[in-house]
Amino acid sequence: MKVVIDAMGGDYGPEVTVKGAVDAVNSLGVEVVLTGVESTINEQLAKYGKVNGLTVVHCSEVIENHDKPSIALRRKKDSSMSVAFRMVKEGEADAVISAGNTGALLAGGLFILGRIKGISRPALAVPFPTPRGISLLIDAGANADCKPQHLLDFARMGKSFMQTMHNIEQPTIFLVNVGIEEEKGNELTKETYKLLKNADIGFSGNIEARDIPEGVADVVVCDGFTGNIILKLYEGVAQTFGSTLKKELMSTTIRKLGAILVKSGLKSFKKQFDYAEHGGVPFLGVNGLVIKAHGSSNALAITNAVKQAKRSHDNQLVSHIIKHLPATEEPQEEGSL
Repeated sequence: MKVVIDAMGGDYGPEVTVKGAVDAVNSLGVEVVLTGVESTINEQLAKYGKVNGLTVVHCSEVIENHDKPSIALRRKKDSSMSVAFRMVKEGEADAVISAGNTGALLAGGLFILGRIKGISRPALAVPFPTPRGISLLIDAGANADCKPQHLLDFARMGKSFMQTMHNIEQPTIFLVNVGIEEEKGNELTKETYKLLKNADIGFSGNIEARDIPEGVADVVVCDGFTGNIILKLYEGVAQTFGSTLKKELMSTTIRKLGAILVKSGLKSFKKQFDYAEHGGVPFLGVNGLVIKAHGSSNALAITNAVKQAKRSHDNQLVSHIIKHLPATEEPQEEGSL
């Protein structure tokens, strides 16, 4: 398998993308292509000597976080991200990974790779840990404004993801709402409820936000605006809980002794909520594998993003989504990302 990484993306750029790529090549048995400013990348590569299975493709431009996504893709055709997408489009690589501009990555997936036929809107799918295992949040931020059909497509893709990546034959699918009753919510959720109920996909009803962390749902469906708020709140609560717990445990000698006894358990707990351990999240609904890594990714996160891409490729995630879509007329999508 060959993965192309936008080496210039993310808060730390080539310093971490290069190390993450080197570690991925050495540990996962994949080929990696790094796109970006060749001299800058080679400066980092010099730290590791010759690495078989890793190549560099020079790009003269970089899409910055402040760039407007669609304009950046049109004007910066030789950017590290644009070139990475074209390599996947032309069959020169099997997956693209970037920790860069999220909007540009989504736009690149949509406009360069294109939508899967039968999917009205692609979506960001975020797996997150719960006491019962892994749940999937979809959409987590790709589409702020949605129609009921979009959410139905998210549910179908989420179901395919959990079947393919987590071996759950019949995932439970819930719709985020302000109450569990069918008549609750705004027009979007009420109309979406009707579609999901009649879609024969394993819809289990509405779920309130407080129940999401318990893992009662395998797939949590919502519009991207709501999903991104849930995701950021989830991250914030985990970080705050961790720092507050550490402060309390370090406050007295007795508590410090107690902390030593539970140290391994605390490390395991922290690891579950560390984005670096999960690497990146897939952008589902486009004709190719696209993995969005966290903007502040370290080398471990980049390596694990490659691992996520490899698992998705080996399990034929995109093909599974296409195979299990209903044979319906191609949806007419208005507007753009």
